[in-house]
Amino acid sequence: MIQVTPQMKILLAVEPQDFRRGIDGLARVCREELKSDPFQGTVFVFKNRRGTTLRLLLFDGQGYWLCTKRLSGGKFLWWPTGPEVSRPLQAHELQVLLWNGNPSLTGAQPAWRRVTPAV
Repeated sequence: MIQVTPQMKILLAVEPQDFRRGIDGLARVCREELKSDPFQGTVFVFKNRRGTTLRLLLFDGQGYWLCTKRLSGGKFLWWPTGPEVSRPLQAHELQVLLWNGNPSLTGAQPAWRRVTPAV
């Protein structure tokens, strides 16, 4: 079972991918295009060209998990654009994205912030 924790590194691939590729093809994308090692426990998030399906790729120490979420109707409304090839996500942002929401509008506090003791 996969459990996404706040401590996990999550990378979203900005460019849409061909989902005819399996685990090995997406792992190659992680290494060559995203410049990241797929064996380090990072959760990689990919979108297909039509924008109807997301795939998550994760190595858990024993093997790969490849999870797919395909919408029964419509497309995923939010996806980053720009010159970068990947974008980091927080765990709560991934949850919002999987429910077809906009992670940039969550208004959540940063994952880490300095706490000053009251005097």
